[in-house]
Formats: sequence, structure tokens, C-alpha cells
Amino acid sequence: MGTIHETRAKTLLRSQKRIDSWFLSRYGMNLYRGCEHNCTYCDGRAEKYHVEGTFGQDITVKTNAIDLLQQELARILKPGPWNQGFIMVGGGVGDSYQPAEEQYLLTRKTLELLRDQQLPVHILTKSTMVTRDIDLLQEINTETQALVSMSFSSCDDHISSFFEPGVPPPSKRVEALKECKQAGLPIGMFLMPVIPFVTDTVPVMEQTLQSALKIGVDFLIFSGMTIKEGRQKTYFSNVLKHHYPELLPAYETIYTGDKWGNATSSYYQSLHETFHTLLQQYPIPPRIPLRFFHDIISDSDKVIVLLEHLHYLLQLQGKKSPYGYAAFSFSKQNEALSEIRDFQSIKGVGPTTERIIKEILETGTSSYYAQLFSSYMRKAVV
Repeated sequence: MGTIHETRAKTLLRSQKRIDSWFLSRYGMNLYRGCEHNCTYCDGRAEKYHVEGTFGQDITVKTNAIDLLQQELARILKPGPWNQGFIMVGGGVGDSYQPAEEQYLLTRKTLELLRDQQLPVHILTKSTMVTRDIDLLQEINTETQALVSMSFSSCDDHISSFFEPGVPPPSKRVEALKECKQAGLPIGMFLMPVIPFVTDTVPVMEQTLQSALKIGVDFLIFSGMTIKEGRQKTYFSNVLKHHYPELLPAYETIYTGDKWGNATSSYYQSLHETFHTLLQQYPIPPRIPLRFFHDIISDSDKVIVLLEHLHYLLQLQGKKSPYGYAAFSFSKQNEALSEIRDFQSIKGVGPTTERIIKEILETGTSSYYAQLFSSYMRKAVV
């Protein structure tokens, strides 16, 4: 175990102004800051997140997390029935099931509290320890909704040993997901990030999709890697230099100092084209299906989420889409969509988009969305 630093935090829940269409949440938390998993590409290592100490070794534990969560939930639950999506148990700067959890049990106590408040939960972890809490997750799933997701850069144990030294190998993570599925819990894979020229190749990605299909994942979210200048890039480059030194020049070509750490758009475009092609052979939903969140978000959020999903699905096919901009425009509106009389007065909304919006508000879904989404599945209800 790394070096533990106990602290009393001032706040716990982090909130977003708009719902996240990837995770379907407005609220999340970091029960721990810093992460013993020590993944070499971890974005949490970047200076902008202000994680103190040596990342991967120094772990800060928020010992008053449960008291804070109880107080903060009391405030956000006052307005009425819950329609804010999933509560994310898992943060960007510390896995909620890292080794410190064995001692402090903050994640289990959090799940107990969320169960008592009948709130939906989305777990995102790299740890097989999540199976310890299947009993609680089953209770939450029965009352509201629970999702269990695991992140991978690939399903290759050998490659993972270089880039994810502090986590169970992918084969063990797949088995843990399978156990959750057999317990009746919806499961997802987050294939993010794929590592350029290492795990973004067709054979390696295909291995991951085969594993996902075999255990019956309900969705698979895909993303390329970002590497921010500074501590994150330096650390990753040192690991790459040790194991794949011949790739360093190629990395300099696609990572050119973007402030967000993005690779070139041409690289990402090629990557997503490869992913789309593979999904024709391994039909797995590339976003969380509507059936898992249709009744836990507001109508306005549902419109935004489905428009963003439409935008992504069309982009995967190499097509242009107006729906992403329309979703962004709606997210800036102060009034509920049900109060808007002329949707085409909103930037980015034309007649076709207006028809889709009205259909979502009237029926809770969109026939066009269902048609696009079903192309990524063999037998499923969206």
C-alpha cells in the first residue's frame, strides 16, 4: 500500500451544469485523491488536478466523506424526485476501489447511503474489488438502477503489465465483470484510452471486443488518449521509452502540444473509423442504452443526451451531424424545453432536429435514434 494521508475535506460531491452523455451523471465524487493503480497514462497525474505528493504513491483519504455526502445529498434532494442521472462512484484522480478501500471502506459506506436514499449509481473502476459489493449493487439496481463499468486500455495482460502496473490484469477484470453480469447487474467496458500504436491496432482492439461480446457487456465506450504537457507527458514518455522506444518519434507527430493534451484530429478520425469497422463484426452499443437511464433524467436532459448520442453515432460513420451543436445550444438555455415554443429559434436547430426533439418530448425516445442505435446490436431493446 502507498503512503496514506488522512484529511477532513470541505466538500465531496462535484457537480456539472449539464448532464454528461458519456456517464449519464451530473454528480460524482473522489473519495480518495491520488491512486495506487498508477496507470502510466492517467490524466489525474497532470498538474491541473493539483494532486499533491507523488502520484501513484501518496494517497489522500477523505475520512469525513460519508458525513459530507449525507449533508450534501440532503441539500440536492430537497427540490423533489430525483432526475439528475447516475451518481458516479469513481473519480478522475482516484479509483474508489483502490487498495486503501480495503481499510477505510468509504466506497461501501457510500453505496449503503446511496441505497438508503434510493439513488441510481454508476461505478467506474479498474479493480476487481467491486465484486465485494455485489450485494449492495443488486439492492440499488432493484430499487432504482446500478451500472458497473470497468476501464481497459486493452485485454492483453502482457501490455497491461507495463501501462497499468497497480491493477489486476485485464483477464481478471473481465472475470469480475462477468460475475457482476451473472448477478443480474448491467455491465459496461470503457475502452479508454487506447494507447497509440500499442493497443489501438486492429488485433489488440479485436481481442478486447471479443472478450466484451463473450461476457455480454451492455455497452462499450471508446476513446483515444490525451497526454497533457508536464508531469503526465513526462511520466508516460519515460515508460514508453523503456518498453517501446521506437514509438517516440510517432508520438511527437500526433501529440503537438495541444493544451487539452489531444492528439491530432486526423489520428482520432482514423482511430474512430477503425473502431466503427470493428463494431460491424462485434455489435456492441457504443453508448449507454436508453433503457438504463430513461426514467432517471429529466425530459430536457434526455433531449440533450439523445442528440449528443446521435451526433456521436453519425460521426462514427464518418458523417456530418448538426445534433451536437444543437445539444450544446439547448444546454445553455435557462428555461425547460417544455416551455420553448419555437425550437428553431435555438442556434443549430432546423426542421429535422425540431421533429426529433418533439418526438423525444412526446414519446421519451426517437425513432431515428433507435434505428441508428440498433445497428450496433444483434438483439436488444434501446
